[in-house]
Amino acid sequence: MAEVKVQEGESIESALRRFKRKVQQED
Repeated sequence: MAEVKVQEGESIESALRRFKRKVQQED
């Protein structure tokens, strides 16, 4: 399962976009 850690000062939206990219790469 892909995991994303939200960095300090990073928006949830950008973390979610990174998460979706990771999931697509694993698929």
